[in-house]
Amino acid sequence: KLPAAGGKRTAAGRDSDKTTGRLTGTDGVSARDLVLLDEAAGTALVQRLQGVTWKVTDRTEEPFTTRPSPPFTTSTLQQEANRKLGLGAREAMRVAQDLYERGFITYMRTDSVSLSSQAIDAARACASEFGPEYVPEKPRFYANKSANAQEAHEAIRPSGERFKLPDETGLSGRELRLYDLIWKRTVASQMPDSRQTRMVVTIAADDAEFRASGKRIDFAGFIRAYVEGSDDPEAALDDKEVVLPALVVGDTPDCRALDAVKHETQPPARYTEASLVKALEEQGIGRPSTYASIMDTIQARGYVRQDGKALVPTFTAFAVTALLEERISPLVDTQFTAKMESQLDEIARGEQDQLSYLKQFFFGDSSHPGLKPMVEQSAADLKKEAGGARRVQLEGVNAEIRIGRYGPYVEVMEDGAPLRASLPSDMAPGDLTDALVQELLRTRQEGPPVIGIDPDSGLPIYMMRGEYGPYVQLGDVIEGEKTKPKRTSLPKGVTPENITLDIALGLVSLPRALGTHPETGSPVRASLGRFGPFIVHVKGGTEGKDDFRSIPATDDVLTIALPRALELLSQPKGRRGVTSSVVTPLRELGAHPEDGRTVLVFDGRYGPYVQLGANTSDRKAKPIRATLPNDVKPDSVTMAQAVQLLEAKAGKPIVKKKPARKKTARARS
Repeated sequence: KLPAAGGKRTAAGRDSDKTTGRLTGTDGVSARDLVLLDEAAGTALVQRLQGVTWKVTDRTEEPFTTRPSPPFTTSTLQQEANRKLGLGAREAMRVAQDLYERGFITYMRTDSVSLSSQAIDAARACASEFGPEYVPEKPRFYANKSANAQEAHEAIRPSGERFKLPDETGLSGRELRLYDLIWKRTVASQMPDSRQTRMVVTIAADDAEFRASGKRIDFAGFIRAYVEGSDDPEAALDDKEVVLPALVVGDTPDCRALDAVKHETQPPARYTEASLVKALEEQGIGRPSTYASIMDTIQARGYVRQDGKALVPTFTAFAVTALLEERISPLVDTQFTAKMESQLDEIARGEQDQLSYLKQFFFGDSSHPGLKPMVEQSAADLKKEAGGARRVQLEGVNAEIRIGRYGPYVEVMEDGAPLRASLPSDMAPGDLTDALVQELLRTRQEGPPVIGIDPDSGLPIYMMRGEYGPYVQLGDVIEGEKTKPKRTSLPKGVTPENITLDIALGLVSLPRALGTHPETGSPVRASLGRFGPFIVHVKGGTEGKDDFRSIPATDDVLTIALPRALELLSQPKGRRGVTSSVVTPLRELGAHPEDGRTVLVFDGRYGPYVQLGANTSDRKAKPIRATLPNDVKPDSVTMAQAVQLLEAKAGKPIVKKKPARKKTARARS
C-alpha cells in the first residue's frame, strides 16, 4: 500500500464522510493536506518510480492476543448460523429445537453466556485432545454485558457430562452442521488466547512511502477449534496468516512489479439477518424468543426482501415507516421500545403491575399519549388525505412514488393528466434515480426500446422491465392469441445498458441443446431459471427425474459446451440453501506410495497444507491434512516431504487399509 506520497498522507476510506462520500480528513489531518490520486496521477507515479532505489526504512513487530468468544446465546447462535451456514433466524431455531428435543444440546432460548461446572469440565476435556498446551491453567468464566439479560438457563452447549464429538452423534445435514458449530464454539470458549504478531515494513522509493503488513500466528490457541464468522468479507481475510519476507532496515529490495490499483469507497453494507439481530440486541429490542419472529414478520409483510444474505427494504417499508414516524412517533422510537422491553421484564419478575402498565400504554396519561388516542386521531386525519399513507418521497427523485394494489409505481402530472409507470418489484428504493424514472415513463409512452431483429424469425427483440426486473422479449403481444412472446430475464452481469444484439439473440434462444449424454443418450441442455443458469440432463420417461446442476459464475450459459456440461453433471449435487464451497487444489502430487489415495496441495485459512485423499462426506474416509512449514513452498514440496508431514500429523505410518474379511456362517456342532 501507499500511505504517503510527496510528503503528504494519501487519502484512505476513513477520510471520507460516511453519508456523502466527500473527503473530510481524519486524525487531525484536513482534506487539503491529503493526497488523492486519480487514475492519471497513479499511472504517472508508477512510471516515475521505475528504476529508482527502494530502501527499507522501518520494520516493526507488535505481539497481540485474541480472546475466544463466549458460548452461544440465542442471538449469537442465530448470527453465526446465518454467517457460516446460511440459515435464517427461524430455520436456525427450528434446527436447534430439534437438537434440544433429541438431547444433543441444552435449551436454545437464553441470554446467558455462563456454563455450569459440568460443562466447563467437559469442554476442557475436549480441548485437551488438541494437546495439553490448549487447556488453560484456570477455567474461563464469562459474564453478560446486558443488564436485561434473561439468565434462567446456561449458555447453549452440547448436553451431558461428556460432549459427543460431531462424528459420534449420527446426525447429518443441517443438524450435524449446527451441532458442530455449537460444539466448536463451546470448546473454544475454554481454550487459551491466540497469540499472534503483527508485522509492518516501510519501504521508501524517492518521495513515495510504501507499507506492507503481515500477521504471524505464534500460538493458535482457541482458533484451532473455532474462528468467529464475519459479515465483512474484507475483515474475514484478517484471519489469514500473512508472513512477510525477512527484511531488515537498510535492505534495498528489487521492485519486480508496481501497479496502480483502483480503490472505491463503498457505502455501509446492508443488514443481514445476523447483523440485524446483533443491532436489535445492542439496542435492547427483542428477546431470545422473539428475534426469529421479527425476521419472519418483516419479510412476510413485504417490508424487506432478501438479496443473497442482504435484507433490502422495499418501497412499502418506506411508506409504512414514514406513516408511523409521522403519526405515532413516540411508539416507534427505539428508546421507547427498549424501555418497553425492560418494563415487560419487570412485570415478569413481579416488580410492576401488569394491568396498570397496559392501561397507561393503551389509554395514555400525562407522560405518554397512549396508543388508542394516537391511532384514532391518525385514522381521522388519513381519511382527509386520500392515498396519503401510500406515498413515498425520495431525495433526488422528481416524481411521486405510490404503493398500489399491484405494487409500487411512479406518477407525474403531464398536461394536467397523471402519467404512471410500474416499478420493478425487486428494485431497492436506493437504486431509483430520476434518470431511471424518466426512462420508465418514456417507455410507458413510446413503448420499449428495440435491441435488434432476430434474423431467423424477423421479429424485433425488445428490452423490457417487468415486475421481477429487466428481460428481453421476442416479438409483440398480440391481442386474442393464447401464445405469449418468448421472454428471458437478464443474467447477472448483463444490464439494459450493456446488452448487445448477440447476447439478446442468445438469451431468446434458450434453452440451448448441447448434445446427448454418452451414457444415457438423453439430451443435455443449458438454460436460465429462477436461481440462475443451469445444466439439465433430460432423462424423462421411466428413467427417473431430470438431473440439474447450477452453472458456476466462471462459465457462461450462452457458450458452455457439452464436455464442460458433462463434467458438471458428474459432480455431486449440492443442496439449495446450504452454504458450501469447493476448494481447488494448487497442485496434485500423485498417489501416496503406501495408501494409494491422491496427495494434494491446498492454500488454506492459515497457509498452505498437504492433504491425503479428496474431501468426502464419508466419515470413514476423512482426509488427513498437514500444514507446510514456512521453509517449504507449495510449488516446490515433494511427495517425500508430503509423506513425512502427513505421517507426523497422523502420529503413525500411513499404510493401505486391508479390506474387511467377510464373515461366514459356521454350523453349530
